[in-house]
Amino acid sequence: MKVAKPDFVVLWARICLEDDIKSFEVLYRYLYNSLHKLALYYVREQEVAEDIIAEIFVRCWENRKESTHIQQPESYFFVAVRNQSLKYLKKKSGTTFIDLAENEAEHPVEAYTPESLLERKELHHKLDHAIETLPAQAKLVFRLIKENGLKYKEVADILEISPRTVQTQLFRAIAKLRLVLKSEKPSGFNAEIGEKLISMVILLGIITFFKYVVGNF
Repeated sequence: MKVAKPDFVVLWARICLEDDIKSFEVLYRYLYNSLHKLALYYVREQEVAEDIIAEIFVRCWENRKESTHIQQPESYFFVAVRNQSLKYLKKKSGTTFIDLAENEAEHPVEAYTPESLLERKELHHKLDHAIETLPAQAKLVFRLIKENGLKYKEVADILEISPRTVQTQLFRAIAKLRLVLKSEKPSGFNAEIGEKLISMVILLGIITFFKYVVGNF
C-alpha cells in the first residue's frame, strides 16, 4: 500500500520551529527515493547520489532555524539535489553547466544593451512569479521539465506517477500560466513585456505538444 503524501509545509514548520526529529524522518523517508533518482540521473553513480542526498538533509537539519522562509519544502529539496549534482559534475569534469533556458547565445553580443538586459530580467521575474502560483505538483513537473530538461518518463519515474499524469500536469501548468500572465497587468505593467511572456508560454506549449506527438517523452 502506498503511503499517503504528507503535508510538507506542516512537517517543515515542525522541523524548523519545534526541532521535531520525527517530522524530519517522515520528510526524509517520503522524499528519499525520488531525490535519489534525480541525483542518480545526473551523477550516474550510486554512492555519489547517496552522499549528495545525505549531505543536503544533514545541512538542512543543521540550518533548520534559518530555513523558516522556505514555503515549498518539496520543491526546495528537488532544486537543492539538482544544484548539488551539477556542482559535483562541474568539480569532477571542470565543465561549466549552463541552463539551456537561460542560454541565449544565438543573440549577437551587441543585443545585450542595458535596456534589453533589464527587459530579460523583468521577463524572467514575471514568469517565475506566475510559476509560483501553480499547484504544487504542476509547479514541480513544470520546473523539472523546463529547468532540468527531463523527459516525461524520467519525471514520472522520479515522482512515481504515470507519464500521462506528467503530461496532464504540464499542460495544466501551461494553461494556468497563460491565464495568470494575461490577468496580471497592474498599473505600470509593461504591456509589451506581458505579450512577450504570453507568447513565450504559448511557444512552450507548442513545443511540449510536438514532443508528445512524436513520442519524445
